[in-house]
Amino acid sequence: PADPDAWQVTIDGEVDAPLTLTLSELTERFENVTHHLVLECGGNGRSQFVPAARGNPWTTGGVGCARWTGVRLKDVLEAAGPKPSAIYTAHYGADPHLSGDPEKQALSRGIRLEKAMEPHTLVAFAINGEPLPAVHGAPVRLLVPGWSGSASQKWLTRIQLREVEHDGQGMKGTSYRVPVVPIVPGTDHKGEGFRILESMPVKSLITSPADGTRPPAGTRELDVRGHAWAGDLMVQDVFVSKDFGRTWQKAELNPPVNRYAWQRWSAKVVLPTEGYYEIWARAVDSEGKSQPFTAPNWNPGGYGGNAYHRIAVLIGS
Repeated sequence: PADPDAWQVTIDGEVDAPLTLTLSELTERFENVTHHLVLECGGNGRSQFVPAARGNPWTTGGVGCARWTGVRLKDVLEAAGPKPSAIYTAHYGADPHLSGDPEKQALSRGIRLEKAMEPHTLVAFAINGEPLPAVHGAPVRLLVPGWSGSASQKWLTRIQLREVEHDGQGMKGTSYRVPVVPIVPGTDHKGEGFRILESMPVKSLITSPADGTRPPAGTRELDVRGHAWAGDLMVQDVFVSKDFGRTWQKAELNPPVNRYAWQRWSAKVVLPTEGYYEIWARAVDSEGKSQPFTAPNWNPGGYGGNAYHRIAVLIGS
């Protein structure tokens, strides 16, 4: 917007005292906090599903862990006074429907009130120390860490508290929803028996070496490193394999800089000979759930794909 401070965010619905706040009022009235937070597309890893699911065929690029600055959504909601009847949020932004039709509702997701009141859920106005750019939802957006990125409404204009689960665009059918009971791949059941995608599953990512690296002849040790994260949970362990999963070695895993930040890991992988190798990475979350070999729980939107990350290296050829 030409004048960011002309922007307003309204809090209404099941509240005692509806609020309308400018950007300055948000930043000055409430404590400003900064956290490193994972933001991940619900369809990150979509290309893993067979048969192919609908949507952008993400491999591993639909995730990041930036330094976000904002105010706690909890503080803003408490200022409006949620009624006992409030159980869910409904988010609205300034963006139009993808068709451009002003009569159609644009994406409007929501979250359970418990998640909205979690202290790392932010109304964010800066990224990496700079005001939000337009592509990130300037001048203000939601940041709901650990959950599907679609819940982190960009260009935020309104949060409504509701006494029922939100039913906006992106909350029904097969949109950002996954089967409760596994279905036959390629079917959709029209979304019946599906649940809303919330916390994202455990994942790991090899960031070095790059896929297709050709180390020089004589190389017998690779320094492998990457990131791992686990939605609302922590990462307990990361393992790497050089022999197609026959054996695994535990990587060194660092704690996150704050809750909901991804965790760095590293490992020295010894290779017996020259030739072609695949390095696989597998993370385990704090509840003991491991990444699977292939994307689980096929769904038509391709959500929640979290198979092992695998890279190839060729030594000495």
